[in-house]
Amino acid sequence: MIWQKLKAFFGGETQEAVVFHEEWIALLKQNVPLYARLPEELRLRLHERIAQFISTIRFEGCGGLELTEAMILTVAAQACLLVVHREGKPYPKLSAVYLYPTTFSSVRKSVGASGIVTEGEVRRLGESWGWGTVVLAWDSVAQGARCIHDGDNVTFHEFAHQLDHEDGPTDGAPALPSGAAYRLWSRVFHDNYADFLQSTEEGRKTVMDAYGATNPAEFFAVATETFFEKPEKLFEERPEMYAELAKYYHLDPREWMQDK
Repeated sequence: MIWQKLKAFFGGETQEAVVFHEEWIALLKQNVPLYARLPEELRLRLHERIAQFISTIRFEGCGGLELTEAMILTVAAQACLLVVHREGKPYPKLSAVYLYPTTFSSVRKSVGASGIVTEGEVRRLGESWGWGTVVLAWDSVAQGARCIHDGDNVTFHEFAHQLDHEDGPTDGAPALPSGAAYRLWSRVFHDNYADFLQSTEEGRKTVMDAYGATNPAEFFAVATETFFEKPEKLFEERPEMYAELAKYYHLDPREWMQDK
């Protein structure tokens, strides 16, 4: 099993001694063009995070998909960019990543006005579960990784939900270091979410995808996609929110997303 081989390879490595093969670097440059834009120091840090991620999180292929090194590394690189400056386990509550070849079915429950619960099958590109699982459609992962300027990246989106899960409810506020940080985040994101809802209701074009209007959790996930793929435009349109995301991720993608 390819994941077990990669896990065994990385399992004995320390953060100071990660071996990252040249063919993996070439693979990431091809599959994840954003990786090629990162400063060398950040890429080396990302290699360490990828090694820890693969060592601690199980990968499984579903729906007949046979996993490859390319698939695992493509997912891991994007997921780890979100936590590249985090110490310890990259995603402490995450235990497994399941990959389907393409969109997959999921059961969605809804509660009507009378309290009646109904279930329906929906097609998904990705899901993030609060009990430590991320499910992704590989074709969407690959497409999102290749297109680095469209603000549409299912891997960033679902792993942002995982970060949101870590402090309890998925509510658009990830774990933050202090009460003051939560208060500032709450104010900035509440104001920007309200403005975004008004913009989408009025049909005005915004840098963020309208799916972010679904609820605060989706707003944070879509904001994360936009932060990494359209940083300059997000900064121009929503500077306070951009600043909060830059503080949270300890990154400023504007530094390496300039057109080359």
